[in-house]
Amino acid sequence: MRVVAVEEHVASERFLRIAHGLAVVPGDETEMTLMRAVERDPALRSSLVDLDARLQTMDALGQDMAVLSINPPGVQPYPAADAVPLARDLNDELAAIVGQHPGRFGALATVAPQDPAAAAAEIERAMGALGLLGIMINSHTGGHYLDDPRFAPLLAAAEEHRAPIYLHPRAPSMLDAYRDHGLPGAIWGYQAEAGLHAMRLILSGTLDRYPELTIVLGHLGEGIPYWLRRIDNRHAFAARTAGAATPMPHLSLTPSEYFRRNFVITTSGIDDPDVLTLALRTVGADRIMFAIDTPYEDPRAALSFLRTAPLTDDQRTAIAHRTADRVFARA
Repeated sequence: MRVVAVEEHVASERFLRIAHGLAVVPGDETEMTLMRAVERDPALRSSLVDLDARLQTMDALGQDMAVLSINPPGVQPYPAADAVPLARDLNDELAAIVGQHPGRFGALATVAPQDPAAAAAEIERAMGALGLLGIMINSHTGGHYLDDPRFAPLLAAAEEHRAPIYLHPRAPSMLDAYRDHGLPGAIWGYQAEAGLHAMRLILSGTLDRYPELTIVLGHLGEGIPYWLRRIDNRHAFAARTAGAATPMPHLSLTPSEYFRRNFVITTSGIDDPDVLTLALRTVGADRIMFAIDTPYEDPRAALSFLRTAPLTDDQRTAIAHRTADRVFARA
């Protein structure tokens, strides 16, 4: 069984050296203090930059391919004047890695939403000349979400060039309520932030304007599959009763129909058969992809889960590689 893992983070020493020397935009200082500490940790830094060791682990575990992405939050916490050239340089590095290891690595491009026109141009370059597989957006950029009209050039380019958008979590933009008790990170804040971003795309009508977009969500859908029935029910109620008190765009589909049409989810970080069963009932195996979330999750546990989860052979094949083959086209 061919195995493709699709949320596998990397960095280069050059990227880390440049990025750690940049000023951070106001509001992102707390998150970047944490992430820079993570990236300075010797073991984690080695796991991000040492691709020979990554390949050895993949070979030992029977993982055929990894779709690489820069360690979050990428270039989004930096001023546009710094972020745009840094994204271009990084994508050149990713393309070189893919070229050196054909069939073993693919990659998701990094773009700077701070400059939507530049991001659109970089999507065209990444999906064309560089041969990358899509883009990763680390949720909000300066507190702004992709349903904001300012990001129209980015979304139009992603749709035109058939670039899947992996919507990855980062620390919430409304940070005050999350500051205590470890809440800003992966315990709770990350999935709450990514789920919020996805719901903004659905409820804003953005997916009526860009119906061909493919949005990828990790962690088996960032909690949304659990809530879909209630979301549909309460959205219909609000549309009937709220009126001008809570202005809502008219939607062509129900929220769950957008989720099933435009979203693909991955197993990253959730090796739980009960949650996987719910996801299968919600979207089906052809909208679920395998992911590990390297280096933040144990690849041995993730591969073991893929091979032992209560799945049919067809479901296991779809999750292991067939969905990724379709979504990422070149994978």
